[in-house]
Amino acid sequence: MAQDNSAKQMVVDSLYREDQFYLGITYNLLSNKPSGVSQNAFSSGLHFGVIRDMPINDNRNKAIGVGLGLSFNAYNDNLLISEGASETTFSVLNEDTDYSKNKFYTYVVEMPIQYRWRTSTPSEYSFWRIYTGLKVGYVFANGTKYIGDPESFKVRNTGAFTKIQYGLTFSAGYNTWNFYLYYGLNDMFDTAQINGESLNISAIKVGLMFYIL
Repeated sequence: MAQDNSAKQMVVDSLYREDQFYLGITYNLLSNKPSGVSQNAFSSGLHFGVIRDMPINDNRNKAIGVGLGLSFNAYNDNLLISEGASETTFSVLNEDTDYSKNKFYTYVVEMPIQYRWRTSTPSEYSFWRIYTGLKVGYVFANGTKYIGDPESFKVRNTGAFTKIQYGLTFSAGYNTWNFYLYYGLNDMFDTAQINGESLNISAIKVGLMFYIL
C-alpha cells in the first residue's frame, strides 16, 4: 500500500495550463496632459477577471493567454467635466476655485491578450513570470463628480469618453505577486477640447497584479 501511495504522488499533469484568475490594484496617471491640468489625491484602479492559458511549446513554459474581466478606474484632478445644454464641456479649475473633490471615473469590460513566459513545470507551482501583451477595453459606464463652489454636481454616462480604449501591458514577478504596467495607446476622450485645443489625454496605470490559480 505504501508503494501504491508513493506512485500516486509521483503522477503529474504533463499537459498542465496556467488558467488563472487575476486581481489588480493600480495607481492611475494621466499622460499628455494639456497645460494647467494636474492630478491630486490618489487615483486608483481595480481590475479582476480570468485568463485562459494556451501553451505553445513542449515544455509549456511559453503560452498565449486570452481573458475577460472588469475594470474600475478613478482619476482625481483639476479637469472639470460638465454637461452643457447640448454638449459636454471641459475646463481647468484654477487655484482660486474652492472645491474638495473633482474626479472622473470609468467602468470597463476588458480583454487582455498576452504572450506568457514562466519558469513553471508540471510539478512546480511557484515560479517567475513575464507576461506582456495588449488589453482592449469597452467603456460601458462613466461619470464625473464635483464637490465645491458655486454648486456640486454629478454627470453620468456622458458621450465624451472614447468607448474603445486599448493599450500595452507588462507584468513580471514571482508566484502571486507581480509588478504591473498599462500604457494607453489611444485618447480617453472623443473629440474633447479645451479653449480650442484638442484634449489628447491617455492613461498610464502602475501597480500590482495578483494571479491566482
